[in-house]
Amino acid sequence: MPKLPSAGVMTLIAALAALPATAQQADQTTAPPAETSAPAPSVAPAGVVTTVNNPNLAVASVRLENGVRASKLIGATVYSEQNERVGSVDDLVMTGGDRVTVAVVSVGGFLGLGSKLVAVPFDQLKRDADRVVLPGATKDTLNAMPNFVY
Repeated sequence: MPKLPSAGVMTLIAALAALPATAQQADQTTAPPAETSAPAPSVAPAGVVTTVNNPNLAVASVRLENGVRASKLIGATVYSEQNERVGSVDDLVMTGGDRVTVAVVSVGGFLGLGSKLVAVPFDQLKRDADRVVLPGATKDTLNAMPNFVY
């Protein structure tokens, strides 16, 4: 004949079974949360226009003005002012904050072999329609720069 649980075990099982009901009752008796004001809109960076379509969201959509996506810059050919191809943008580096400060340019080589990486201040790169121009740059001046190492 199987052994029946003791009275203490039965009391514990009954108490555990009652917990969810107790928790539900506690939830029903608590006061509803006080209404809060809509979140304060975040300050948009320069050149970003925000549109709020939903009061529960700080920003529902963003449209860039005079901006460019990093994915469009990385891999872009870099030209001199004389329309000479001097390299390509290999990477963008953010230092000390939320702004891109350094552009890593790949110089020389063929199909990525034998190329050299150099770092130039990002603000020196200029967008000219669909091209990237580095004023004052030549292949020789870029090759004379120190190697950039990650």
